[in-house]
Amino acid sequence: MAMVKGLCILGSTGSVGQNCLRVVRSLLGRFRVEALAAGKNIELLAEQVLEFEPRVVSVAGLGPAEGLRQRLRARGYQKPLEIVAGTDGQVEAATLPEVDFVVSSSHGVTGLRATYEALRAGKQVGLANKEVLVVAGEVVMRAAREQAVEVLPIDSEHSAVHQCLRAGRRQEVRRLILTGSGGPLLRTPLADFETVTPETALKHPIWKMGARITIDSATLMNKGLEIIEAHWLFGLASAQIDVVIHPESIVHSMIEFQDGAVMAQLSVADMRLPIQYALTYPERVAVDGESLSLDLMATGRLQFERPDSQRFPCLRLAREALEKGGAMPCALNAADEVAVEAFLDRRLRFVEIPRVIERVMQQTPQVHFETLDEVLECDREARRRAAEVVASAAG
Repeated sequence: MAMVKGLCILGSTGSVGQNCLRVVRSLLGRFRVEALAAGKNIELLAEQVLEFEPRVVSVAGLGPAEGLRQRLRARGYQKPLEIVAGTDGQVEAATLPEVDFVVSSSHGVTGLRATYEALRAGKQVGLANKEVLVVAGEVVMRAAREQAVEVLPIDSEHSAVHQCLRAGRRQEVRRLILTGSGGPLLRTPLADFETVTPETALKHPIWKMGARITIDSATLMNKGLEIIEAHWLFGLASAQIDVVIHPESIVHSMIEFQDGAVMAQLSVADMRLPIQYALTYPERVAVDGESLSLDLMATGRLQFERPDSQRFPCLRLAREALEKGGAMPCALNAADEVAVEAFLDRRLRFVEIPRVIERVMQQTPQVHFETLDEVLECDREARRRAAEVVASAAG
């Protein structure tokens, strides 16, 4: 029997966090939920506390903390529980001595410091939010190397690459091939992009995700961020990382080796698979039931096509940010988040999202980061610039 792993889940009430807890339920006896961190969804968080009985819970602020206490008190909860708040609370949860594995799935850069401190404390990290490595890849991966801990990807595409790499050594890899569904606007005429609404852009044909990542799928920025993340995870240059459109989302990524052999990872589009792979690695364990099995006879035809650079300019911007390095990926991510929020609030048109990002990148000095504080300052400044550009566009 494998040793029981102590878990901390950053972003436990989000989609990845909830799926992670589903995996924990299905693999009884393998994991102990020691800490949870969430934002303001106190109702769901209270249910998670009642079921998993963690030692520590972190919330966004003092108001949600009091709200959680009241809900647990009303339900007669008597177990020992420390409720903490803010970034310091996240760090406390992620570095708890009883925690062996941290699932980093907080929104945006919210969990960046906690993830970084978890690595510095020698915790293994399962990374589900791209932003950690996009904005601070150099700093974060340095901490992982110094503590000799592995960062395991939970994104389906990077998990697929990690799995394919078990067939060969990294120095044998010619290129990575990241696949993407193409999002909800893949077949929308380009002329109609001027009038795309949030409702249309949020209708993803395959995945059920949060609002920002769904819009990033519509612009293909999600693939651009994945290129940057893959660079840091697998040590390959931008020129060695390709993106192909694969509408069926059955092949999650591929690796081409130097001899021309291609390894692909196929599965149903369900986040429980990459989550379980990361949690149980290097072991593979049986999944719960047949719902996660891939029926090859039912998949039908698998299609692949090159992304249209005119339709998806964000892909070009992400490559440019990676190749320039330093502060550029951080600025790219911050500007994208601000622009997407403005689009969802109807303060910015869909076609203006890449224009805002490009303008912010042009205003960002090319500096390299030595500390996490420098990263966070760059993020704040890029958001300020992006807000100004959005206001100008709206005006």
